[in-house]
Amino acid sequence: MRDGRLPDGFGVRIDPRVRTLSNGRVLIGGSPTRMVMLAPAAAAMIGDGFLRVSDPDSATVARRLLDSGVANPRPMSTPSAADVTVVIPVRDNHEGLLRLMRALRGLRVIVVDDGSRVPVRRAEIAVDDLCASVAVVRHDAPRGPSAARNAGLAAATTDFVAFLDSDVVPRKGWLEVVLSHFSDPSVGLVAPRIVALEPEGSALARYERARSSLDLGRREAPVFAGGPVSYVPSAAVVARRRAVLDCGGFDEAMHVAEDVDLCWRLQDAGWRLRYEPVARVAHDHRVTLREWFGRKLFYGTGATELASRHHGKVPPVAMARSTLLALLLAASGTRVGMLGALVTLITTVVRLRRLFVDLDHPTRLAAVFAARGTVGGAWQLASAAVRHYWPITLVAVLFSRRIRRLALAIAVAEGVRDWVEHREPGGLGPVRYAAYKRMDDVAYGTGLWVGAVSHRDPRALVPRLGNR
Repeated sequence: MRDGRLPDGFGVRIDPRVRTLSNGRVLIGGSPTRMVMLAPAAAAMIGDGFLRVSDPDSATVARRLLDSGVANPRPMSTPSAADVTVVIPVRDNHEGLLRLMRALRGLRVIVVDDGSRVPVRRAEIAVDDLCASVAVVRHDAPRGPSAARNAGLAAATTDFVAFLDSDVVPRKGWLEVVLSHFSDPSVGLVAPRIVALEPEGSALARYERARSSLDLGRREAPVFAGGPVSYVPSAAVVARRRAVLDCGGFDEAMHVAEDVDLCWRLQDAGWRLRYEPVARVAHDHRVTLREWFGRKLFYGTGATELASRHHGKVPPVAMARSTLLALLLAASGTRVGMLGALVTLITTVVRLRRLFVDLDHPTRLAAVFAARGTVGGAWQLASAAVRHYWPITLVAVLFSRRIRRLALAIAVAEGVRDWVEHREPGGLGPVRYAAYKRMDDVAYGTGLWVGAVSHRDPRALVPRLGNR
């Protein structure tokens, strides 16, 4: 990781879901769950859960809390919007481009016309000269969104570049909130939350409002492979120009998942990435069934290319071997299987207890964490069975009545659980939501298998198992 010192005045707040033990000296939380042990002096700095950087020692503690995932940043300063260039890749979306330009008052803008049938002309998009400056870069033939973004990146001269697709519209104040994170010199990229431009409409539009692939949820988070937010979509991101240039920009050979690839290359280069849902950018979602299903399938095909470039970072399932063993034994439904699952779980509790032996109630803590891991693993397997591995599940249900019943129960339970987590006011009820969720998963899973078969590369289908 890059070791840029957090500036004085920068704050961090302990995440409300983190459990504090031993008078604040032990913090348990984050995702994946971690235990952070602090010296008494460090614990005293946190006080009521907030730490403001004021010297090298507090800066070190704040950095450790952020990197452990148990605290979230509260920046106190913001770079200037004058240091930002907005890069807009566009192809044959003149109407969306004009709509976006009206929301970019006072900003520098570079429009990259990626081979539109009717060329984009500066005089037509510089709406009433609201922007600080407007330039147009033209590709005579389409080269793809990655090449278009790289062309805009090369033409920019400011410290920061905001990549916005032509089908988005930023909400008021989004840029100031995002830019504040760059007061941390180690942050290379920050993304806002992407919400629906038109929240009402058909049943599919309401499902997409709640469950768009571009919307990464309500909770702020660091962005890293394997985390709760493992990437951010390039439809709307702000990046430190030097960081993206040093990483070689977007991979122009990729026409899907190029944003995921860039995030992980920035991560590998030591940059920190953040997701900031307080800042919002609206997106014009595809809400006709054919376009929507095709787009989800297209996203699924990107997993194979990611797996070939980033070994082990795109597993459909990631858990400890002991957790998988316990779940498979329990799924057998036999007395021997249930007994084996219980023995495996008890063994896990004993191992975890050794980590908590110096804390209050170590056995209770170990049991709670073992149970959480098992439940989390069960939901992972359930989701994978009806998403990544749905073709295998379909074949299995044709030959086994018991598997048929289990698969039906999983499909319903997983859909309802997802509805509870993502429901929005005025959204769909659980039945229609679960039906669209199943179509969503079938589309993505189909794309995943199409990619694996066409490239003859099964790595995106291989689970990652730990040693615990």
